[in-house]
Amino acid sequence: MNNYDATVQQHQALAYIDGFWDGEVLPSLQDYIRIPNKSPMFDPDWKRHGYMDEALSHVMAWITAQDVAGLRMTRHQLPERTPLLFLDLPGARDGTILIYGHLDKQPEFDGWDEGLDPWEPVFKEDRLYGRGGADDGYAIYASIAAIKSLQAQKLALPRIVIIIECSEESGSPDLPAYMRTLEDDIGQPGLVIALDSTCGNYDQLWLTTSLRGMIVGELKVEVLEQGVHSGSAGGIVPSSFRVLRQIIGRIEDETTGECVPSYLREPIPDFRRDQAIDAGRALAPTLATMYSYAGDTRPISTDPTTMVLSNTWLASLEVTGMNGMPKPQAAGNVLRPYTGAKLALRLPPTTDAARAADKLSRLLTENTPYGAKVSFALETPSPGWHAPPTTEMLEQSLQAASVAFFGAPALAMGCGGSIPFMEYLATHLPQAQFMVTGVLGPHSNAHGPNEFLHIPTAKKLTACVAKVIDDWRLNA
Repeated sequence: MNNYDATVQQHQALAYIDGFWDGEVLPSLQDYIRIPNKSPMFDPDWKRHGYMDEALSHVMAWITAQDVAGLRMTRHQLPERTPLLFLDLPGARDGTILIYGHLDKQPEFDGWDEGLDPWEPVFKEDRLYGRGGADDGYAIYASIAAIKSLQAQKLALPRIVIIIECSEESGSPDLPAYMRTLEDDIGQPGLVIALDSTCGNYDQLWLTTSLRGMIVGELKVEVLEQGVHSGSAGGIVPSSFRVLRQIIGRIEDETTGECVPSYLREPIPDFRRDQAIDAGRALAPTLATMYSYAGDTRPISTDPTTMVLSNTWLASLEVTGMNGMPKPQAAGNVLRPYTGAKLALRLPPTTDAARAADKLSRLLTENTPYGAKVSFALETPSPGWHAPPTTEMLEQSLQAASVAFFGAPALAMGCGGSIPFMEYLATHLPQAQFMVTGVLGPHSNAHGPNEFLHIPTAKKLTACVAKVIDDWRLNA
C-alpha cells in the first residue's frame, strides 16, 4: 500500500469512527453513566441492589444492536462473584488479540462542580462528565467501534477476544477465577490491549509501560478503653494521634515525603529513565497546572523528569480516611481513646507486594511508642507490573498510529496507579506484547469529583487501536 492509499484509509477510518461515536456510542454511554454500579468494595450489597446487572445488561443490549459480524458474546457468573462479559471474534488470520476493560465504578465522592453530578451525564465542550465514562466504561464501546471500522473496510482480522470485568475498582478479586475458567477459550494471545490507563496530555498516544503496586490497610492506635477529659488526662496519657504520627513516620519522611524502608525502593531501568525524560519534556508546559492546587501550594519538585519518576517508579503514601475523630463542630474537650487511619501505599512496579506488606505490618505494629495497642488491618496487596520491551514491529505500529490520528509521536511512561490484571497477564502470558493506554489525562479526575471523558481523544484512541489491530493481522 502506498502512502496515498494509507492516508486515504486513515481518513476513512477516522471518519467512520467519528460518526459511530456520535451516533452509537455517546447516547448509550450517557445511559451507562446514569447507573450507580459501584464496585463491590464500595457497595457490599451490589448483588441485591442490581446495578451491576443493569450495567452489564445495558452494554450487552447495545453490543447486540451493533450486529458485529461473527461476534460471539457470553455473560459468565461464577457463584459469589461479580459477572464477567466475554466476547470472541473468530479470526481469518493467525494470531489472537486480547482487549481488556471494566464496568464497575468508584463511589460518588463529593466536591462536584455546580451543574455536574456523578450519575447524570453532562456535555461541556469536548467533555462528557459523569462517573465511569472515562474509567473505564468507554473501553467496551471503543473496542466494538474499532472492530466495526475494520469490518467496514472489509479487512481480514486476527482472532479478537474481549474481557470486561466488574471488580477492577476493588482490586480485581474475581478476575483470576474467571481467567482460570476461560483459559481454553482465551488461548494464547500474542497482544494484549488494555484501555484502563492514563495519558499525559490529549495531544498524542500514550503507552503505559509500568504500573505501581499498592498496599492498603487500616492502621489503628488505641491508648484508652474510653475517652476522658483532656484536661485531666493531657500530659499523662499519650495522644493516640501523636502515636499514629510517629508510626506513620516509620514509613514516610514527613519533610520530604520519601518512603524510608529500603524494601520500598527499586532500581529504575535506564531505558525507562530515558522514556521519563522524553515524557517530562512533553509534559513540562502543563505539569504546573495538571492539578487544581489550593492557594499557593506547589508540587514537591519542579523538575519534569523527577516528577514523572516520582509518580511512576517511587513509593508514595497517602492517608485516605480517618476513624475516631468527630467532626469539629461535634468535638468536645476529650482525649480520644483511639485514632484510625486508612493508608494507601503505592509501590514501585517491580516490588514484591506480598513480601513488602508482610514487612510493613511488622514495622507498624512492633515496638510501639508507650506500648500503645496498634493493629494494621491489611487488605490483599496489589502487585505492580513492568512491561516487557516492545518489539520493533509493535513500536512502529504504535508510532504510526499516533502520527496518523493525533499528528504527534507516541510517548511512553509508567502510570502511578494500579491495574492488578496486568501482572496476572504478564505471569500467565510471558510471550505477549502489551498496548496499555487510556483517556485519563489532565483534570479527567477518575475516582474524584468532575470525572470526564475527553471525547476527541477517545475517538482518536479508538482509531489507533484499530490501526494496531490491522497492523497485527499483517505481521503476526
